[in-house]
Amino acid sequence: MTSTGDPATGTDELDAAFAETVRRTGASIGALYLLAPDEQVLMLDVLCGAPAELAAPWVRVPMSAPAPVADAAREDRMVWVGSQEEMARSYPRTAVALPFPLSLVAAPVTGMRRWGALLLMWPATRPPYMTGRERNNIAASCRRLARTLEEAAERGGSPVRDRPRVMSAGTGRSTVRPAMAAADFAERLPGGSCALDLEGRFTYLTSGACELLGCDADRLLGTLPWQSLRWLDDPLVEDRYRAAVLSREPVSFSACRPPDQWLDFHLYPDSSGISVRIVRTGEQPPPVPAPPQSRRTHRPTRTGQLYQLTHLAAALTEVVGVQDVIDLVAEQIMPAFGAQGLVLSAVDAGRLRITGSRGYPAHIIERLDGLPVDTTLTPAGHALSSGVPAFFVNAEEMRAAYPEAPMISSKQAWAFLPLITSGRPVGCCILSYDSPREFSADERAVLTSLGGLIAQALDRARLYDTKHEIAHGLQKALLPHTLPEIPGLRVAARYLPATRGMDIGGDFYDLIRLGDSAVAAVIGDVQGHSVAAAALMGQVRTGVHAHATAGTAPGQVLSRINRLIHDLGSELFTSCLYVHLDLARGRATLATAGHPPPLMRLPDGDTRPVAVPPGPLLGIDPDAEYPLTEIPLAPGLLLAFYTDGLIERPGVDIDDSIALLARHLARADDRDLDLLIDDLLREGNARGQRTDDIALLVLKYDAPGPARPE
Repeated sequence: MTSTGDPATGTDELDAAFAETVRRTGASIGALYLLAPDEQVLMLDVLCGAPAELAAPWVRVPMSAPAPVADAAREDRMVWVGSQEEMARSYPRTAVALPFPLSLVAAPVTGMRRWGALLLMWPATRPPYMTGRERNNIAASCRRLARTLEEAAERGGSPVRDRPRVMSAGTGRSTVRPAMAAADFAERLPGGSCALDLEGRFTYLTSGACELLGCDADRLLGTLPWQSLRWLDDPLVEDRYRAAVLSREPVSFSACRPPDQWLDFHLYPDSSGISVRIVRTGEQPPPVPAPPQSRRTHRPTRTGQLYQLTHLAAALTEVVGVQDVIDLVAEQIMPAFGAQGLVLSAVDAGRLRITGSRGYPAHIIERLDGLPVDTTLTPAGHALSSGVPAFFVNAEEMRAAYPEAPMISSKQAWAFLPLITSGRPVGCCILSYDSPREFSADERAVLTSLGGLIAQALDRARLYDTKHEIAHGLQKALLPHTLPEIPGLRVAARYLPATRGMDIGGDFYDLIRLGDSAVAAVIGDVQGHSVAAAALMGQVRTGVHAHATAGTAPGQVLSRINRLIHDLGSELFTSCLYVHLDLARGRATLATAGHPPPLMRLPDGDTRPVAVPPGPLLGIDPDAEYPLTEIPLAPGLLLAFYTDGLIERPGVDIDDSIALLARHLARADDRDLDLLIDDLLREGNARGQRTDDIALLVLKYDAPGPARPE
């Protein structure tokens, strides 16, 4: 061992018990996780058989995480994962981070109290099951580890360390001295080129290796290949090294040494390091030992697919709606796996409703849409009920199991990925190919992992879309469906919901007929984005309508609504602009409660904000007063009322934004007010991503006759 013990804390005893467990079980990698004092996180305490860098993503594992060690500790049970495909089905997130053929067991370390969990990993060459004797031995080892921890705790030792300790594999051979490293290398390969330790550093190089690599041994010993040789600084190189360390199986890759010398690298790992055979591309490499006949051979996953998977996993955390999920799957999964067709369906009332597709004509999608979840027409039903993906390498294989399925389309190979989250079927993702295709074990495992990630994203996206529809449907119901037709007045209005977030906004507008020659226009914005904001918006709009139709003066309308909000005990504030238009007298009377000023465009094109003395927001001061402003109504006068979602921009002064909007309005064509609103929204960048709702109301006074004097 290479760890340093502390008698007071029992580190020596713990390390000895841990090392004995790893040795006796034949595991290639072992890790001991201990609970942090708050018992919410598992901390990696001791690691054996792998460098600390490879374990960096798993130094801290939340107890709530869907990971084998967390399940073992939380549920006090032994978790066995016998294959890469089983890992992809049961723990898709872990499979994303460990896309290598291996087996593992996570066992709880429990004595008088719960201490943590033991993790053991083996190469994929071992049998894909555990015997009863193996389970009993591992359970006994965990009890021994628990007793050691309890004895250390009685002596006052703290079991949880800030950083994990890394132990050697116990072979008795040092892997850092070149002479012994060369001996290890000679034992592994006939001839040889160079050797790496488990950290990935050069420990031995032959003269032939130095010649092929184009660098002296003195400059390479103790360095990482992808750091000391620039032309090996490629994610593929480090990925193949990681695959060798974690799987303990031979792996290969090719690289080009500038300017045009291609070299093949063959890695042969064991518990003490990695022997590397380097040959010019085209030369015969040493034979790779064949795995036992009872195991399937594993072809390394294409690095492009691996990194596509990583990027997709990150991107799926950012998608919002169902269409976002469809677009992301089509743009990333299909190219990564060479698919020509995609069908993504969601479970709805016992049927598979197609939410998106690529590479299929409309009549085929119509035939597939609405199939029962337990359909036998295609493998989708069985994949969903069993939770196991189905892969068909050619049409003959599909026809043998589902005779009608190949006749639906001209596709020649398929991958049916069940979308299941928390044990509940969400839908099915089907990738299809125009020609027969073999799916390697690694590729099947990666696609299975993708199914789990897509299921979670699709489930969240459906919930978002449903909530979004309900929220904005409610707000739409609270807004006027149509605006009244007023002789001598042209009107248009628009409401745009925010494009981010799922909450309801509080923006509103209204146009209220007050007899034959008068009308009231109102626009407002309730603070916040919530159901409470929408409810208050509905109350404010109803109150304004009631007071306006009763003939209340503009200032008094706002004063009474202000008192209403205060009496309701609402903690939300509201901005509001109320305008009374007397079309017979040609006068407009305005009052505002902290709302942005309206814009006025005169018949000569001069456009500016109306100077309205601001009153306080509604709901702040129950005794507040709201001063009035009068302006003449001249034929051709245009008024634009808006909420702050149209003008607010990060880092831009609000007055500058209003002035910019006024310049846009001055240039806008007012022959069609709906098109004018389109222009204002486009110039105000309201068609892009918005974090706030927008309400916009435009009025144009077209009554004939000269402007009345003030």
